[in-house]
Amino acid sequence: MKDSKFDLVLTDPCGGIGVILAKYLNLPLVYNVRWIIAEEGHLSIAPSPLSYIPITGSGNTDKMTFFQRVKNVLMYLNTHVHNQLVIKLVYQKLCEKYLGADSDFNQLILDADLWLMRVDFVFEFPRPTMPNVVYIGGFQCKPPKPLPEHLEEFVQSSGEHGVIIMSLGAFVSELPADMTNQIAADFAKLPQKVIWRHKGDRPATLGNNTLIVDWMPQNDLLGHPKIKLFVAHGGTNGVQEAIYHGVPVVGLPLFFDQYDNLLRLKERGAAELLTVQTVDKDNNFVNAIQEVLNEPSYRMNMQRLSRLHRDQLMKPLDTALFWIEFVMRHKGAAHLKAQSYRMPWYSYHSVDVLLFLAGAVLLMLLTFFIFIRFLYTTNV
Repeated sequence: MKDSKFDLVLTDPCGGIGVILAKYLNLPLVYNVRWIIAEEGHLSIAPSPLSYIPITGSGNTDKMTFFQRVKNVLMYLNTHVHNQLVIKLVYQKLCEKYLGADSDFNQLILDADLWLMRVDFVFEFPRPTMPNVVYIGGFQCKPPKPLPEHLEEFVQSSGEHGVIIMSLGAFVSELPADMTNQIAADFAKLPQKVIWRHKGDRPATLGNNTLIVDWMPQNDLLGHPKIKLFVAHGGTNGVQEAIYHGVPVVGLPLFFDQYDNLLRLKERGAAELLTVQTVDKDNNFVNAIQEVLNEPSYRMNMQRLSRLHRDQLMKPLDTALFWIEFVMRHKGAAHLKAQSYRMPWYSYHSVDVLLFLAGAVLLMLLTFFIFIRFLYTTNV
């Protein structure tokens, strides 16, 4: 690999191997997602006041009550400890094995030349950032291509009612049978046609209006004018594609950041949010679908987000390519990396300065007290 003379390492920092490889080969390092091991990357590289920056999994928005802020801080500490334990038990040992005993994985992972974050501030809550962070949310989105003939015929057959599409992503092919049957029964009650990406057994309650598929051209479907609603698990790609095409969402999050992704859409009035525990109870699923379909504000809000997202000087993919090539041309981007990455926590937060100033004030007060006492005893 050294003989191949690569120009750059582009890696996912959530798995630390690429970070070690970049140092081993002495190459510039670019990250292509926002997660490092067990926490969101901004928490390690940018000022992140926990008073208004929600920790993933907390269920908080950027508007928090007192007790939500307490929860936010506790979840940050828990996530930070977990992150450090994984580093100590796994990646620090690999660092020492391949890079030498004096290497520090914590330092390496923060020393990337560029962070390509797959979000933007149409989707993400506003927050402090850094010069070497580039936002490429929706980089995979593009205008729709014509649908395959059988899908186009099915979509057109929906008439004025339109089509709902449902997909829970690549990692979850099916839900429990009772839940699947309830969802199928709820779909059967609707006047809309439904395209459902589902790989499990065919639900016994499946209606004539529902088409089961193993795979769907999701971006092309979302861009079709007949699509009225997207039932989604809340993965980053699906959420960004829904924003790009202006299709409102009923969210069914399953794990990791999916709840938080959908919460951001709900906060902006573009989605309704369910949970796996409640989706098949008390008509929650069909009620959420009818709410989003029948209340115009959901589509209006999502289309507003779409207009904001598209109104950019450069397309997100072009932005990503420019900055990757920039790092290759200049053999890194050291001028964009803040000194804060190399500072110990007590220096970064000026704890040592505060202690010094507090000590100086105490010394002055003590000197003044001794002087007054000396004068008092002398006069007596």
